[in-house]
Amino acid sequence: MTIPNTKHTTAFAIWLTGLPASGKSTITRHLRSRLESEHGRIEVLESDEVRRWLTPEATYSEAERDLFYRALAFTASKLVANGIVVIIDATAPKRHYREFARSLIQNFLEVAVQCPLDICQERDHKGTYRRGQSGQTSTVPGLQVPYEPPTNPDVIIDTTQVQASDGADLVMRAVTQRFHQFELP
Repeated sequence: MTIPNTKHTTAFAIWLTGLPASGKSTITRHLRSRLESEHGRIEVLESDEVRRWLTPEATYSEAERDLFYRALAFTASKLVANGIVVIIDATAPKRHYREFARSLIQNFLEVAVQCPLDICQERDHKGTYRRGQSGQTSTVPGLQVPYEPPTNPDVIIDTTQVQASDGADLVMRAVTQRFHQFELP
């Protein structure tokens, strides 16, 4: 049985946003490992995994996306309210999705994962952009629908310049600065 580190008295949520295949999931894996060593149990809300349960026949319509991202933010807010640190790994192409989460979650950190579209397309191991380019879908953020980057993110990680592990370190520094002011002696 693992007993969580109790020197930190506050839970928080981190939302990693960026184009599909920008590096969000890779950074999340590194970040999860670092946060687990500091905070114990961490919940990752990865959009593809949550979508399989919430909208298994996903259409990616605007109405469905609105419902999905509201549910994701609500879920994260409930986890944080119950003392669990949450990482949200989701494109969330509209700013208002992430702003809604910020309005629900007092301790919230927004991370902009930046990567040019052409490099995201090269990295596309899930085939998202190929499906969009072939006409199988018409809802790929950055390709057929706009992606609205954060206007004032807490952390910016350019994955063409920074390795995923170093990006996780940048987020950890922001977490320490923002949320560890409540450390116990």
